[in-house]
Amino acid sequence: MVNATSPAKYSVGLVQMAMASDPAANLRTAVARVGEAAAGGAQLVCLPELFRSRYFAQHEDPDVFDLAEPVPGPSTEALGKAARQAGVVVIAPVFERRAPGLYHNSAAVIDADGRVAGIYRKMHIPDDPAYYEKFYFTPGDLGFRAFDTRVGRIGTLVCWDQWYPEGARLTALQGANILLYPTAIGWHPKEKATHGAEQLDAWRTIQRSHAIANGCYVAAVNRVGHEPSPAGSGDGIEFWGSSFLADPFGTVIAQAPADRETILVGEIDLARIEEVRRGWPFLRDRRIDAYAGIGSRFLDDRP
Repeated sequence: MVNATSPAKYSVGLVQMAMASDPAANLRTAVARVGEAAAGGAQLVCLPELFRSRYFAQHEDPDVFDLAEPVPGPSTEALGKAARQAGVVVIAPVFERRAPGLYHNSAAVIDADGRVAGIYRKMHIPDDPAYYEKFYFTPGDLGFRAFDTRVGRIGTLVCWDQWYPEGARLTALQGANILLYPTAIGWHPKEKATHGAEQLDAWRTIQRSHAIANGCYVAAVNRVGHEPSPAGSGDGIEFWGSSFLADPFGTVIAQAPADRETILVGEIDLARIEEVRRGWPFLRDRRIDAYAGIGSRFLDDRP
C-alpha cells in the first residue's frame, strides 16, 4: 500500500545476530546494529526473534519468566531512541509480559519517530524437542496485522508463523508490502548431517512461496551460532543463520551466510509488486466464495 509520503523504493536491513548470555549486552548490540544498518542505507531494520537472550525454550524453567518485560518497556525504549536517532523503522521482537502469569512472544513495530506503531503477538506456538514454547507463551490474540510506518504499510509475523500460508495471506490482504519474519530456527546437531540440507531448503521454500502467492516481499531474519541447552543436557541448537530477502516472485535477492553475524541490506521496490501482480494476478482470481472450510481444523465429514 502506498500513500503520498511512502517512498517508492527503500532498503531493509536484516540483523543476523549471535546472542550473548547477558540480556543487557544483547540489547546494546541490537541498538548498535540498528545504527550500523541505517548507516548502510537501511530505512527499515528487523532484529531476530527473542534477541535479548539466548533461546531459553530449549527447556522449561519458571525462572525464565523473569526475562519478560512490558511493552512499552526497556527494549522498546532503547530501540525507539535508536530508531528516532537514525530515522528508521525497527521491528523489535520482545518477550512480552502482559500481566502476571501471561506472556507473549511478540514483535513491536517502532516507527522512525521512535513511537511504537503497534504490536504483533505470535499466533502459532510450537512444542517440539528443544522448542518448548507452549510452556512460556500464550498464543497471540490480536490477529494478523499490518502497520502504517514511514516506509509504508508493513507486516510482521514471528518464526513458527512462517510455515502457515493463512497468516501470510491475511497480512498481505491488509496491504503489507513486505512480510518480516523474526526467527530463531536451527538444527539439532545430531540431525544436521542427515536432515539439515532438506530442513533448510524447506524453510526457504515455504517463505518464498508466501512471496509468490501474495505478490509481496518476504524477509526472514534468523539468529546464528550454537547455543548450548540452558539445562546443561542435550546438544543445544545450531542456529542456521541464512537470513534472506525474497522479491514478489520469490527470487532471493539478498542472502546471509549460515555461520556468522551480518547485516543484510536489500532493496524494496514497490513497482516490482505492481509488475508481478499484473502478470500473475493471484489476488484477482481467488475464489473467496469457495473457501468456507478454511476455518475448520480438518474436514472430517466432507463427502
